[in-house]
Amino acid sequence: MTDILMPKATAVWLVDNTSLSFEQIADFCGLHPLEVRGIADGDVARDIRGADPIVNGQLTREELDKAQNDENYRMKAVVSRHAELLKPAKSGPKYTPVSRRQDRPDAIMWFVRNHPEVTDAQIAKLLGTTKATIESVRNRTHWNSANIKPVDPVTLGLTGQLQLDEVVRKAADKKAKDDAKNGVLQPIEAELEPEAAVEDAEEEYGMGAEPTAESVFGSRD
Repeated sequence: MTDILMPKATAVWLVDNTSLSFEQIADFCGLHPLEVRGIADGDVARDIRGADPIVNGQLTREELDKAQNDENYRMKAVVSRHAELLKPAKSGPKYTPVSRRQDRPDAIMWFVRNHPEVTDAQIAKLLGTTKATIESVRNRTHWNSANIKPVDPVTLGLTGQLQLDEVVRKAADKKAKDDAKNGVLQPIEAELEPEAAVEDAEEEYGMGAEPTAESVFGSRD
């Protein structure tokens, strides 16, 4: 699969202007089908303007027509010299623009609010941040705490939906194992308690048994 320039912007355009399936768009753009579904639902990339891959020289009209007529067909991108020149260099340290440095604290706050089971180490690795920054966001000691708001890291473009789902799944599995080891009751066990209480009451007060003439009028002896 060829790397696509502006994959999310391309996916936005394909969702809005074609009848392609989520899987076809995901395969072409290098995204997860859930990310594409999120784009269609308006939960992901809502502020991103669509980019026409045909105009950008990354897809031919013939390829698009083939894919729209056959949902099992996977489109092949056009490898253009222009696209190759526009690719960012992979060497050198990653630089985060000043205008986007606030994104990481927002994403950290999203984890703190929505997935407290995810460890600081997992958050740091996924977002490329430090444990000290995570701690300052959690404790509201971050220098910009007043402006930090929880935002989905996928929406911010800091990670993919597949990577996020994997981290959350691992954290949830670990929490479930720890709870089981520590003897924490699961919800289903708690739900059974009222029923057991009713049975105890019936047994104590003689409820539940069929009434007889003797039990109602008493014995004549």
